[in-house]
Amino acid sequence: MPNTPYIPEFITVHLGPPDSDAPNVTVPFVDYIANVTSSEIYPTWPESAIRANMYAQISFALNRIYTEYYRSRGYDFDITNSIAIDQSFVNGRDIFDNINQIARELFTSYISRQGFVEPLYAQYCDGIELQCDGLSQWGSVELANQGYSPYDILTYYYGNNIDIITDAPVMGQTASLPSYPLQLGSTGDDVRTVQIRLNRISDNFSAIPKINTPFGVFSYDTEEAVKAFQSAFGLSPDGIVGQATWYTIQQIYNSVKRLNDLNSEGLSLEDVTQQFPGELEQGDSNVGVSALQYYLSYLSDFYNTIPRVSVDGIFGQGTTEAVLAAQRTFGLTPDGIVGEETWRRIYNAYIGIVSTIPVEYVEGNVIPFPGVFLRLGVEADEVRVLQEYLNYISGFISEIPAVNPTGYFGTRTQEAVIAFQRLYGLPATGVVGPVAWDGITSLYSDLFNGSRLGEGQFPGFVVGR
Repeated sequence: MPNTPYIPEFITVHLGPPDSDAPNVTVPFVDYIANVTSSEIYPTWPESAIRANMYAQISFALNRIYTEYYRSRGYDFDITNSIAIDQSFVNGRDIFDNINQIARELFTSYISRQGFVEPLYAQYCDGIELQCDGLSQWGSVELANQGYSPYDILTYYYGNNIDIITDAPVMGQTASLPSYPLQLGSTGDDVRTVQIRLNRISDNFSAIPKINTPFGVFSYDTEEAVKAFQSAFGLSPDGIVGQATWYTIQQIYNSVKRLNDLNSEGLSLEDVTQQFPGELEQGDSNVGVSALQYYLSYLSDFYNTIPRVSVDGIFGQGTTEAVLAAQRTFGLTPDGIVGEETWRRIYNAYIGIVSTIPVEYVEGNVIPFPGVFLRLGVEADEVRVLQEYLNYISGFISEIPAVNPTGYFGTRTQEAVIAFQRLYGLPATGVVGPVAWDGITSLYSDLFNGSRLGEGQFPGFVVGR
């Protein structure tokens, strides 16, 4: 699902129950709303009742679109015209003038629970032949005749904790599916979305392990959680989030959160807010720039077209030139701006190289950042190598505690990483990404080489004068 709701320019309606062979029609969203309202209520009703019903109809349709209710199930439409499960839509019917005018005023508005992001699953029924927990269409007429405003009518049925969101952006509809499969080493908001969803799903399905910190890096614990999810729901447990896994995760997440229910658990801003800064360009200064510089600097040893760049966290002219060179090397438009595609191509080139390097500790040698963030709870050979580096450093710097090279990233390893980060002015997160790895391995290398004597060097005791 997208980060925040928007109004689609068009909506595709299936003219029958979901599994029927009925055709689809694609119509402008505003025309769809005018059609639904004209098909379900009377134009002679009080205007407050018409408006209240239209808000509910818009919100219901947007909930279907925002949660990708049908598309996540493999259908090629957004909603059906089956009144048993969706809304009435009569293809080609005449639209009442007053309803058409109101629709064009209200179609960028929807109902949302206070503190929630998603459009309300605004359940409603006629209130005579069918009863439900949501809005009663005929009941709204009675309330309107008593002087209730549209908002008063809506709060009467849906509660006082609702807002009417107005002037939502109108844009073309896009699928939430990432443009490439997510797997070990992937980074970004799509990874964080998977992590958040799997953590919530694991509350209901205990066989799926928790991901310690859903911060947008596809690490080992994310891979384990994905595999467990895939096994639980009949998918091939390869640990890769492709189309089938992505949409199955979304289906189950929608279900456990009850996002397609009047009493939804709701989505908070924290659930959908982007965590990564997006594009990097000249003038930026942050950890993301440092990571970019690390990758580019390493690639420069293998691509003579890419110049070496200093890892200082400042996106200056030298970094711009390296980015331009990388973009030309990888067949991208050379604009010097690091968007998602440029980042992915640089990162994938880096991973393609380091994946061929054995993950083992050899005294005095350092290996490049493995491409996967290491943190509390991770168990891997890369962690064992990290612990060897930290252990060696601790023999020279007492503030950094020694650790046992077990391959498991426990609290002692986290303490050692945090101690290093504090000593060397890095964010004390306890997480080892490319910048922290570079700092640790550089210090290790300096200490190791500094402790080895060359011919004629100081032997360690005073010879005399």
